[in-house]
This record gives sequence, structure tokens and C-alpha cells, in this order.
Amino acid sequence: MTKKYPLIFLLLLFSGLTAKANFVFDANCVEAYKAILSFRMNEATQLINKEKQLNPQNGITILLENYIDYFSLLASENKNDYERLKDRKSTRLSALEDNDQNSPYYLFSQAEICLQWSFLKAKFGDYFTSGTDAKKANGFLKDNEKKFPGFLPNQKSLALVNIIFGSIPANFRGMARLFGMSGNAQLGITQLENLRAQLPKSPYSFYDGEVIWFLCITDINVLHGKNSYNKLMGYLAGMDNNSMLKSYLQGYVSSKTAHNDETIKYLEAAPKSNQYLLVPAIDYMLGIARLNRMDGDTPAPLTRYVNEYKGTSFIKDAYLKIAYYYLLQNDTERYNNYLKLVRTKGYTLDAKDRIALREANEPKQDIDLLRARFYFDGGYYSKAMAQIANKDVNSLKLPRDKIDYYYRLGRINDKIEKNYEAVLNYQKAIALGRETSYYYAANAALLIGNIYEEIKDYKKAAEYYNQAIGMKNHDYQTDIDNDAKAGLKRIGQ
Repeated sequence: MTKKYPLIFLLLLFSGLTAKANFVFDANCVEAYKAILSFRMNEATQLINKEKQLNPQNGITILLENYIDYFSLLASENKNDYERLKDRKSTRLSALEDNDQNSPYYLFSQAEICLQWSFLKAKFGDYFTSGTDAKKANGFLKDNEKKFPGFLPNQKSLALVNIIFGSIPANFRGMARLFGMSGNAQLGITQLENLRAQLPKSPYSFYDGEVIWFLCITDINVLHGKNSYNKLMGYLAGMDNNSMLKSYLQGYVSSKTAHNDETIKYLEAAPKSNQYLLVPAIDYMLGIARLNRMDGDTPAPLTRYVNEYKGTSFIKDAYLKIAYYYLLQNDTERYNNYLKLVRTKGYTLDAKDRIALREANEPKQDIDLLRARFYFDGGYYSKAMAQIANKDVNSLKLPRDKIDYYYRLGRINDKIEKNYEAVLNYQKAIALGRETSYYYAANAALLIGNIYEEIKDYKKAAEYYNQAIGMKNHDYQTDIDNDAKAGLKRIGQ
């Protein structure tokens, strides 16, 4: 009888040592998360594996592994990798279901995994399952908000749902309604800004980088912030200086707000060690920025992009930009060689690539207009104007070039706040181009609408927004229509 007691003692001892399923965002997991946000995925994986050895039941490691897949697929846009990895979502959710239901991370981590895969599925064209995942995520987040109203990470994802479904393009709203999803983009952005103010003094301060990422992307892509450069750069200043994501965002914000010199500076300074995730988009943006400045080393990053990128976007456009670089250098042989690559390489899923293919099959671009286009895109407005200010429109033989001429004059005057001259030239572009497939006329109407909205002449603004919507079968039609409809909504029409 007495011999049984040591056995019972040992059983109790080892049962006490058995790990309990839990969610612990401890120092090790925070460092892994920060490494992921900096795109140092090998370092993050090592830290996650270390955590698994120390705390094998920690559900946070499952969430962190999903972050790695999420960012890796966003960076590579590799369809084969997506097909290989997408089943991990259900495996991870099953693993999380057996964890600590009394933790605020229980529902939150499931919501994050669903939300991340919703974005990935939308990116890779699986729109229906993207919608179902978004609906699940929203349900988890709302239930978690009721249980743990003070849990700040929940606010990050609720804000994101608000932004995404509050700014969904008109052509996808029917699907959103099908899933019972709606949102308010401005409310979501306000929620993110409020959250960012609260994070530093909370236990969740490590989420700051992710919130900054969302604020930058939504300001540029949802609000179309024209004067947000200083504000967003202020946000980014607080991110880890060794972060690839920081370099990408600095370059992205600079490129979208016509700070071309800064774009080049930030992207050239991006980490180049093999410890970091490969981000081909950095080379694409850098090549475009160098072309906008007419730099002599323009082809190198664009060549790296087409050689390293495994996705389907901007391959034709990258080849076309290299071709245009050589055209501007008067190197006809290389120009023609790269036009052949535009015709034979890449895909036409994105509007930019479809336009690149068409331009490769059209008559050669006018050199002055081409230079003006690139200088304009870089924010070098005086240089852009110098290319065409004294140009006789009657010297242009092609209707395309005459429309482009007036459109470009309109855009330059618009940017330097000469509204009268901008509207006058936009109207000429509309008159010449409304029946063509070029986007110039429709976008000119949209931009006139913006000018009138800015000066609060809402009747005129509505007239031009409706003109933009009324033009059909042109490039970027979905984007222009959506922006015009958003304009009508802003002015109450």
C-alpha cells in the first residue's frame, strides 16, 4: 500500500508540469512579431520555434505563423505559393479552437487569421470565399468586443473592417450586401488614429507598426490624400529603422504624393541583406521613380523586377518603361527589342499591363509628351510644362497625342493651382477624347469635378462627375467610375 504513494506523487508532479493551452504574447513573441513586421522572416521563424519549445501550447505562435504566410504572399504575389499555403487557414483555426476560451486572444486570433486570408483570397481572385472569411472575421471581432471591450488589438481589426467595407468599389457592393457586410471608411480611419494615440501607454504598444501601415495605405488609397506626405512621414518616423516594411511604405507614400527624389532616396536605402523577405515591388517603384527623373540607371531595378517577381502584375508595364527609357535615349534598337518583350511577356490582368500592351502596338509616342508625362508623374511640374508649353498642338498628327497634350496641360495647371487653365484644357481633352478608349477624357471630367467640389460648386461638380460616369469602354473605367460615384456621394448627390 505504501509503495503506491510515490507513484501517485509522480503522477501529480508531472500532471502539474503539463503545459496548459493559453495565449501569451510574451517578450519572445513580441520580438517575433516585430521581426515579421520588419520582413525578417527567418529570424521570426527561429523565435517562433524557440517559443514552441518553451511553451508548446501558446496559441500566439499559430497567429504569428499566419502573419508570415500573409506578408510573404503579399510581397511575392506568387499564385503557386498561394495555392500551396491556403489550406493552412482551416488547420490553424482548428488548432486555435482547442485553446483558452477565456483569453481575449481566443476570438481575436481566429478573426485575424480569417481577415488575413480574406485579403489574400481577394488579391488572388477568390472573391466569394474572401467574402465568407471576412464575414467570419467580423463575427469573431464583434463577439470579442462584447466580451472584452477594453482589448485594444480588437479595435485595430474592427477599424480595418470598417475601412474595407466602407470603401468597397461599387462593382463589389452587391457581393458585400450578400454577406451582410457594411462599413464606414472615415469612421474606420478615425478609429485607427485614436488607437494609435492609445497604444504607446498600453501593453499592446508593439502593434504600432501595423497600425501605421494601415493608416498609410488607407490615406493614400481610400482618402486619396493629396497633402498627407508630412503627416504620414511623421507616423513612419517611429517605425524600426531596420524594417523593410518601413522602407517600402516611405517609398510608396513618397511616390503617390509626387515626392520623387524622396522615393528614390528611401527605396535605395531599403535593406539588401538576404535576412529579409524579397519585395520585388520596391524595384518596380524604384525603376519608375528613376525614369520620372530621367536617371541613367533606370533599367537596372526594372530588370530585377521582371526577373525576380513571380506574380502577374506590371510585367508588361515594366518592360514598356524600359523601352521608353531607351526611346528617350534615342536607342531605337533597344527600344524595339523591349517592345517585343512587352508583347510576349507578362499578363493582361491589370489595367496598367493592358495599356502597356496597347501602347506597344500603337505608333511611337511623341517624345515631348512622353517626357512631360514622366516629369509630371514625378512631381517635376515646371520641367513637365517646359516640355510642352511652346509646342504647337497642330504639329501632332495623331488624335491620341492631341488629347494627351490637352490632358497633360490640364494636369500640370491643376497641380500648380491654376484652376481656370486646368479646366479649360481638361474640357478640350474631353471634347476630343470622349468617344475614344483612352482614359484621358473620363479622368479629365473626374478631375474637373474635384476642382468644383473643392470650391463648393456642387452643381458643377455633380455635372462633371456624371460626365465621367457616362463615358464608357475606356481604360481604368472601373476606377474612374468608382471615384466619380464617391465624389457624388460626398456632395450628397
